[in-house]
Amino acid sequence: MYSGTSMAAPVISGVVALLKALHPNWSPAALRSAIVTTAWRTDPSGEQLPAEGSSRKAADPFDYGGGLVNPEKAAEPGLIYDMGPKDYILYLCSAGYNDSSISQLVGKVTVCSNPKPSVLDMNLPSITIPNLKEKVTLTRTVTNVGPVNSVYKVVVEPPLGVRVVVTPKKLVFNSKTKRVSFKVRASTTHKINTGYYFGSLIWTDNVHNVTIPVSVRTQILQNYFDEN
Repeated sequence: MYSGTSMAAPVISGVVALLKALHPNWSPAALRSAIVTTAWRTDPSGEQLPAEGSSRKAADPFDYGGGLVNPEKAAEPGLIYDMGPKDYILYLCSAGYNDSSISQLVGKVTVCSNPKPSVLDMNLPSITIPNLKEKVTLTRTVTNVGPVNSVYKVVVEPPLGVRVVVTPKKLVFNSKTKRVSFKVRASTTHKINTGYYFGSLIWTDNVHNVTIPVSVRTQILQNYFDEN
């Protein structure tokens, strides 16, 4: 009752209804991406959002997700992180579900690849790396829903103590190229285990700033617990 979730749900439902009216062919993933990547990360006055129940701790993506919804910007996000049935099947494979269970769910014979896909590659409008030891590389794919001929450049705000390299650094879209994939390589400079640190990855064409949160936790040393 105190969290505000009950009020957030109908507000987001209303925003989604408006977006769906504007873009009837968008998938649920596309609608989510538009909302997340265009959200405000500060309050209307430009101040950092406080963590819920605390006036001292600044809020982070685990508190506010993508941020405060900006319906006007969400209507024209520029780029979207879209997903279809194939992406969800890859997620089930990465999560360890067996072929028979997945086949029963999707209604056709499905065989997971070996080695299985990485859950980090699920095309979400966010990046979370819970156990970074040295380095890891993951992939995202964006679809242009803005002007046909567009060029986006990357801006990275890395989490504290984490190096983030994006390749390519520029995405070029035209009438033939509407979807482009890019790779994100994250490596830690921490020598000990840490909690989560937060940053962001932004694709900008100087009109749209397509922003996703980046959350990374370094886990170099294995924790041992005495079960006795």
